[in-house]
Amino acid sequence: MATESPSLRWVKSSYSNNGGTCVEWAPDHVPATQVVPIRDSKNPTGPTLTVSPSAFAGLVALARSSKV
Repeated sequence: MATESPSLRWVKSSYSNNGGTCVEWAPDHVPATQVVPIRDSKNPTGPTLTVSPSAFAGLVALARSSKV
């Protein structure tokens, strides 16, 4: 985990509109680094999780298949 980088452009997940559970990611960071930064939008100065693009794709697939 890393702390927030002020230069990243964060995008809120389209799956985050259910009761305030908000996940953001920084897509512009991926091509240069091959890592996907993920954070809790309610805590923008908190820790950032970084995962590989394939791991992020798995998380997205899981979110899409979830019936919460």
